[in-house]
Amino acid sequence: MEEVLQNTKLGLKLPTDPRWVNLAEIDLGEILTDHAYCEQKAATSCISLIQGYPERTELVEQLAPVVTEEWGHFRMVLTELKKRDLKLGRQRKDEYVNKLLEFQKKGGSREDTLLEKLLTCALIEARSCERFRLLSLNCSDEDLRGWYHKFMVAEAEHYRMFLDLANQYFGKDKTRFRWQEYLTAEAEIMKNLETRGDRMH
Repeated sequence: MEEVLQNTKLGLKLPTDPRWVNLAEIDLGEILTDHAYCEQKAATSCISLIQGYPERTELVEQLAPVVTEEWGHFRMVLTELKKRDLKLGRQRKDEYVNKLLEFQKKGGSREDTLLEKLLTCALIEARSCERFRLLSLNCSDEDLRGWYHKFMVAEAEHYRMFLDLANQYFGKDKTRFRWQEYLTAEAEIMKNLETRGDRMH
């Protein structure tokens, strides 16, 4: 699993600023709140894809259990907050995801839109996987290190699933070309975003 999680394997062109873990640990209530809403939105994104493309049997069958898994992750974060006597805060604007959505090609066919959505989801999962890995390795709280390792493994599987679906529906060449464009754009987004400890992305 560790091999798969190297940046080169995930494809990410810009690693997370190493200061991020230290910033995230300053206020665990903040980073756990953001994490909780990320899991909630991941479940919602899968539901939206199923609703938008019900004729894609493979997509529906693969995403249906992920909806349950992501909602389970949301509940896991809520449990962790409660265990630490912390409260779920308000949802915040996700600048990272909003910038990725801006990069999506607009005005294309329904099928063109599917490719954009699958690659966006794959990229969000890849970046989440990278950040969970950093927390699993560098968090000062030993219990949280093991806890985040489980999330890291799940995100790696989801990242691969979205890319595999894109390859299946649109072919490896077309998918690879657009994926590289996404990776380049994402690196630029990361470069220009403020490094904040209260955000998962």
